[in-house]
Amino acid sequence: MSENRHIAFICSKGDLDMAYPALIMGWAALGNGVDVTIFYTFWGLDMVLKDRVDKLEIAPVANTSMKTGMMGFPVNIGIPQIMGVLPGMTAVATALMKKKMDEIEVPSVREMVEMLHDAGANMYACKMTVDMMNLEEDDFLDVLDGIVTAGEFIDMTDGAQIVFI
Repeated sequence: MSENRHIAFICSKGDLDMAYPALIMGWAALGNGVDVTIFYTFWGLDMVLKDRVDKLEIAPVANTSMKTGMMGFPVNIGIPQIMGVLPGMTAVATALMKKKMDEIEVPSVREMVEMLHDAGANMYACKMTVDMMNLEEDDFLDVLDGIVTAGEFIDMTDGAQIVFI
């Protein structure tokens, strides 16, 4: 009998558009019977911090993916790159993305993290980042299985496919 497949995601970004890839892929993996481990480090910790998880944003500055026709902008308008520096554009882009996600019933980051936890994904915060940012266990959602070093994460994911986001 062979061991179950295992995939591990390293979440290092706290932007709204960077939070979803690991969560969506993690959910798909769990649905296919694959063991999932998620390691939150640096700004990725925003995905599991009580005071940040519901405030993730998408910044249009230097985001070349904010193309014409994306996120509700008419095909002939889009967001020219220079407009990303204008005050309020992050709020506009964030609101448009959240509106689009609501329209297709995508769960919020908080909901997806909790769903993954409830479905059996293992989740850990990076000890070095937690120490560096003066965080404590009480700062996090109740989804973490622990705060571990990078070395401990590497040991616990031996043989896993690693995806860095």
